[in-house]
Amino acid sequence: MGELIKLLLEELPAEAVLTDPDVTASYANDMASFCAAGAPAVVVLPRTVDQVRHVMRTATALRVPVVPQGARTGLSGAANAVDGCVVLSLVKMDRILEIDPVERIAVVEPGVVNAVLSRAVAEQGLYYPPDPSSWEQCTIGGNIGTASGGLCCVKYGVTAEYVLGLDVVLADGRLLTTGRRTAKGVAGYDLTRLFVGSEGSLGVVVRAVLALKPAPPRQLALAAEFPSVAAACEAVRQIMARGHAPSLLELMDATSVRAVNSFARMGLPESTEALLMAAFDTPDPTADLAAVAELCTAAGATEVVPAEDEAESDLLLQARRTALPALETLRPATMIDDVCVPRSNLAAMLEGTAAIAREHGLTIGVVAHAGDGNTHPVVCFDPADPDEARRARESFDAIMALGLELGGTITGEHGVGLLKKEWLAREAGPVAMEVQRGIKAVLDPLGLLNPGKVLDG
Repeated sequence: MGELIKLLLEELPAEAVLTDPDVTASYANDMASFCAAGAPAVVVLPRTVDQVRHVMRTATALRVPVVPQGARTGLSGAANAVDGCVVLSLVKMDRILEIDPVERIAVVEPGVVNAVLSRAVAEQGLYYPPDPSSWEQCTIGGNIGTASGGLCCVKYGVTAEYVLGLDVVLADGRLLTTGRRTAKGVAGYDLTRLFVGSEGSLGVVVRAVLALKPAPPRQLALAAEFPSVAAACEAVRQIMARGHAPSLLELMDATSVRAVNSFARMGLPESTEALLMAAFDTPDPTADLAAVAELCTAAGATEVVPAEDEAESDLLLQARRTALPALETLRPATMIDDVCVPRSNLAAMLEGTAAIAREHGLTIGVVAHAGDGNTHPVVCFDPADPDEARRARESFDAIMALGLELGGTITGEHGVGLLKKEWLAREAGPVAMEVQRGIKAVLDPLGLLNPGKVLDG
C-alpha cells in the first residue's frame, strides 16, 4: 500500500488522496441492500483528466483494482468497493464545460449533478430530459454508468439516448474519444453506447457530450383512482394504443397509496387499489388530459381529477414523489427492485408481485413508470430479523423471475452491479455472456476495473 500511495502522490495533491480508514470506509458502498462491500486501500478524488489517467496507469502497474464512483446513489451495488482497491471518486470533476444552443449540446465532466445541469440548460431555453428520482444528488457520470431513467422516460427516453460522445480513460491509462458533436453520425462501431450502462467496468468516463432539446411547455397533470390494478393497467394500454404521448404516466398500487396517506396525510381514498397519474407538456395539455380522462373512466376509474394549472399539477404529483419515502417508514429497510415488462403484461406483473408478497409474508409496495412498463416493487423488511431478511431476498428474486416469465428484463434503469449479475446470465444467455466477457477482456485485460460487477466472476 505504501508504494501505491507514493506513486499516486507523484501527480496528485495530498488532499486528493484519502487514506484514513474511517474516511475511506464512508466510500465503501452505494445505496443497495444485500450487496457486500470491501475495504478500499485509498480513495482518490481527481480534478483533471490527466490525474485520472495517472491513477489508472498506477493501478495497472501495481495490478490494483479500481472502483469508479459518482454520488453513490445507485441501487445495485455497482459502486461498492472491493478489498484493497482504489476508489476513484469523480465528484470533484464537476464542471459544465459548454452549453451550445445552436448544436443543442452540453459538454460536461462526470461529477456534474443532474439537477445542476438541468437548471443550467433551462436558463438558455433548453431541456435535458433524463430525470432520475435522485436528480438532486446523482451525477451525470453515474447516470451514464447505469443508463439511468426517470419519470419522463415514457416520452423522452433514458440517458443512453442523450449521450452523443464520451472521453473515456481506459484501464491502462489511454484516453479514448468516442462519438460525435454533430446531430448525425454513423462512422464505425457505436462505442459510445458500449460504455453507457457498463457501470465503470470497461473504462472511466471523464467527459460527455449530451444532446439537449428545446424546453417544452409546463406540464399539466391528472390523477385517476381505480378499484383494481387491472383496470388501471387497461387505462395505460388504451392511452398508449390511442397514440397519446404523455410526458409522465405513473402508477401506484394500494400499498403505496396507503403508505403515502399515512406518511403525508394526502387524503387519498383508502378504497383506492391503484392510482394512475398522467401529465402532458404539449401545446394544449387540457385537451390531452380530457381525452385521457375519458379513457380512464371507460377503463373503470372511480374518480378522475385533472389539474387546472401548474400548482394543482404539482399537488397531484406529490403523491408519487412521496411514495418511496413513505414506503421507507413501514419497515427499517427497503429493497427496490427494477423490473421492466411489456405494457400489455403490466397488470400481470403487479398482480404477481402482490401474490409474492402474500406468499413471503412481506409488505411490498409497487410504484411504476407505467407508460414504459418499468415497475419498482419496494420490499419492506427488517434486516435485523434474519428470517425476514431471507424472505425479502427470496421475494426479490421471485419478482425478477416473474419479470422474465412475462417477457421483461431484470433492470430498466438501475443497472446490474452486484445485485443482479447472476440474473443477467439468465436473461442474456450463454452466447451474449461470452461476447460481453470478450469485450471486457479486450478493454480491461487484467480485470482491474470494477471487478466482480455486472458479469459473473
